Amino acid sequence: MRKRYITLLSVCTILLWSCSSDDTPTPQNPPVDTTPDPPMLTIPSTGYNTPMSYDGMELVWSDEFDGTELNEEDWNYELGTGINGWGNFEAQHYRKENTSLVEGNLVIEAKRELFSSSLYTSSRLSTQGKREFKYGRIDVRAAMPFGNGMWPAIWMLGANFGEVGWPKCGEIDIMEMFGAQGNNKVLGTVHWDNAGDYANFGGSTTLGLGNLKDEYHVYSIAWDEELIRWYFDDQQFHAIDITPEELSEFREEFFMIINLAIGGDKGAGDPANTSFPQWMIVDYVRVFQDL
Repeated sequence: MRKRYITLLSVCTILLWSCSSDDTPTPQNPPVDTTPDPPMLTIPSTGYNTPMSYDGMELVWSDEFDGTELNEEDWNYELGTGINGWGNFEAQHYRKENTSLVEGNLVIEAKRELFSSSLYTSSRLSTQGKREFKYGRIDVRAAMPFGNGMWPAIWMLGANFGEVGWPKCGEIDIMEMFGAQGNNKVLGTVHWDNAGDYANFGGSTTLGLGNLKDEYHVYSIAWDEELIRWYFDDQQFHAIDITPEELSEFREEFFMIINLAIGGDKGAGDPANTSFPQWMIVDYVRVFQDL
């Protein structure tokens, strides 16, 4: 009897241990979320600034973006994808919803989102038919987005664009940044039609430390009947003589464009690995002309 009792006790012990093992979960570490947090909009608190007046000049138009909505008496929303991605196979669909005014700034937001047939959305604004200028100094204080695929631009087209098309209307790029070429590099360029042939002439400068998103910088041109000169934080980095007859496009009225393109075939790069959203932040646009 004693031997049988010990055997039964052993069997019960094994059964109890087996049941206890099955019912008690093995402790595990929770899964680690390796997805990076999306960037957050940060309005710069520092950066270069330019004055509200210059000797011998008057302020003929400005937008300080101090309201709650974009002033559509001055600006147009240019919507959609254009023809062949606005002529450059760009990846974004331009929407009104990607534009806002925040703390006295124009903010254009680039998003990775499916809209219509596009994988990205952004905004493009122009003053065509509303604010057009011939000569003067133009200052734009802004902070740029960051990453491959980013192509922010502050530029101008001839007011006769609708009649003669591009490049016969002429194009003045006050600034561009191609993300794949460096988020610290500023380009200034003109494009025109030279006796039926496309022509362009450009220059560039590079920020010594940091990137163009870190704080405000001022992108400027000084433009008269003889020269267009480009400035980055009041330092000239490029110029062109526009007195030759083949450059007559640049002695006419122009309107302004501000946009944040994504991708394309001009060197911005592939946005696939860039963190979104990204922002182009504009503090002011000011146009001065001689008294």
